[in-house]
Amino acid sequence: MRAPEGWRATQGTLARELTLTGHGLHTGRRVNVRILPVTDASSAHGIVFRRVESGREVATLRADPALREAQPLCTMLRARDGVQKGEGVRTVEHLLASLLVCGIDHAIVELDAEEVPILDGSAAPWIEAIRACGRTALGHAQRFIQVLKPVTVCDGVGALRRELSIEPCERYELSVRNDLKGFGDMHWYGALTPEVFTREIAPSRSYGHLKWAIPAIAVGYVKRTPILRGARLSCTAAIVGDRVIGGLRMPDEFVRHRVLDLVGDLALAGAPLLARVSAFRPSHEMNWRLLSALLAERDAWTWAECDA
Repeated sequence: MRAPEGWRATQGTLARELTLTGHGLHTGRRVNVRILPVTDASSAHGIVFRRVESGREVATLRADPALREAQPLCTMLRARDGVQKGEGVRTVEHLLASLLVCGIDHAIVELDAEEVPILDGSAAPWIEAIRACGRTALGHAQRFIQVLKPVTVCDGVGALRRELSIEPCERYELSVRNDLKGFGDMHWYGALTPEVFTREIAPSRSYGHLKWAIPAIAVGYVKRTPILRGARLSCTAAIVGDRVIGGLRMPDEFVRHRVLDLVGDLALAGAPLLARVSAFRPSHEMNWRLLSALLAERDAWTWAECDA
């Protein structure tokens, strides 16, 4: 098959090492990140997260939906067994989306803390940093996950209803709706390409109501689960009433950020999709449920490889 418009026909890695420092949205901890290229095409292994402490490796986690663990307001990977059991990496979604659209199929993401840095709350800094490093094509044709039949997941009723579906399509398309009190019903629809993502989706920031964040932080301390401890006006669009402190980057920024999270969560599959994804009030939990339902139905998808 030919690569869909905008997507590369070969798999790739970084041309050089990427280094970056920031703090976690939920843990609030400072974290240093190194993203290392794969130097040998024969050892290509997808995206792998490696946690280190005091120069010692404590966990290695492949970006794999089987390792996903439910967490408030983020996507987390956690080791299931062996000496690394219980170790994890949280808030991986923005980085995974950025690596996917930049054509970085294989890399090692090394962190000296538990959480991927939130940066300015969007994927734009990741896109900029990855593109500055450049890309090296590997000797493998690009693979896509081609959806063969519709799959739907839903939860809740009435004002709490959420529904996501995926169906066959010759390109990667998304239709995402989200409603938020005071801001109305928002809808983003379009074909997802690297350039569309970079221009229309990546700049959108994490967001939330200030009146919800404060009690959530307190509950997190009581339950010993880090929630929003690193939330700052510099990395979130903070909502007070029906306005955003400092304003919005775009009128429908909130639904665009839902698209960003959805792309990042679906990137756990390890390849771009050939599918149309429709989402009403998506969340990290529902995104994962859709991906899991799809992959569980082996006749609902297949690998499609680009021509050499």
